[in-house]
Amino acid sequence: MSKKVSIGIIQMESHLGDVEANLEKAVKMIKEAVEKGSNIVCFPELFSTGYHLAYLKEKTNELGMKYFDETVETLSGAARKYGVYIIAPIVEERELNGVAYNSALVFDKDGSLMGSMAKTHLWALERFYFKEGSEFPVFKTEHGNIGIAICYDAGFPEVSRSLCLQGADIVFVPSAWRIEDEDMWDLNLPQRALENLFFTVGVNAVNKKHDLHLFGKSKVCNPRGKIIKELPSDQEVVEVVEIDLGDIAKYRTEISYLRDRKPIIYNLLTDR
Repeated sequence: MSKKVSIGIIQMESHLGDVEANLEKAVKMIKEAVEKGSNIVCFPELFSTGYHLAYLKEKTNELGMKYFDETVETLSGAARKYGVYIIAPIVEERELNGVAYNSALVFDKDGSLMGSMAKTHLWALERFYFKEGSEFPVFKTEHGNIGIAICYDAGFPEVSRSLCLQGADIVFVPSAWRIEDEDMWDLNLPQRALENLFFTVGVNAVNKKHDLHLFGKSKVCNPRGKIIKELPSDQEVVEVVEIDLGDIAKYRTEISYLRDRKPIIYNLLTDR
């Protein structure tokens, strides 16, 4: 049965260290995405502070936590005003004061905070600034079940499989992916979609400052691993892509990867 969903990809260039400017820009981009028909919008990794740990260092966490309440209030208001779900990757402080996570917050169309996903695989300098997450939540909406894998998480098949087994229809991959690993970006998103027979939506930042090149090239892959939309490199873009969740059942009928799994013989995956 056909079920159309319009995905808003916000391929954003953040002002490094200027949270207020980034939030102001973000609200304008949300409005643009909704005017183009979006039901769900997603920003890149750490969009409110900008992603550049070698340059911002501890300021990433300091600014993220200083402006956390304002960021939540702003995005909640935008979700409510425009009637759209928002996936907002920002610095998050949870149960312990001063302990930061590289997270993605999810707001429903009424502006309520549904929860968050904390990045589970920290890359390079992230280990010095963030605590890693250990859970793979799936958020149930009228537009399908949403999973999140943040950037480096997409390189680990177990993350996407965990989301698949919990019923995810769409896995968003908000990222700050560097140009040196463009080939991995092009491979990981289609692979995760095909392995699990769901949609993947990679939302990459753009930036070329202080010796870090984040190249964009965000993309949507269908459950067969086909790239159905790819955004340009090195351009700030708001793009809306319509997908049909009915394709999941179609491809799961045609392709037997999930039906023919044999978890009982995969013990090496958990024994080591």
